[in-house]
Amino acid sequence: MQVTIDLPDPAFKRLAHLAELTQQPLTALVLQSIAGNLPPTIETAPPDLQPDLLAMQTLDVPALREIAKSQIPASQQQRHLRLLERNQTAALSEEEQQQLQELSLQADQLMLKKAHACALLRWRGQPIQNLREL
Repeated sequence: MQVTIDLPDPAFKRLAHLAELTQQPLTALVLQSIAGNLPPTIETAPPDLQPDLLAMQTLDVPALREIAKSQIPASQQQRHLRLLERNQTAALSEEEQQQLQELSLQADQLMLKKAHACALLRWRGQPIQNLREL
């Protein structure tokens, strides 16, 4: 598909100069710039998480920041760590194995949501101030 756009002169000059410096075709650099600035994709996320990630695209900046800063409750983190440690040294009961899997899944899903929130914030031009808080 072909699209024709009018770029402001400063943007065109900047892209042309960068293409020259990096010895890339201007069209390749423009495509790379566009692709790199699209909102994050959800197609590669687990199917059960995709609706949540899609819904996040409609959230405002404060709501996205809240997700980016969210944490699993400390008691749940401690239980998860204890089960991980015990799993290394001893056999877990079936109930403990199920709980470990559930806690691991919750942690993974939260991490994906946090990463998606950060990507959306960056796409919207919002700085990510302090990654240690996330």
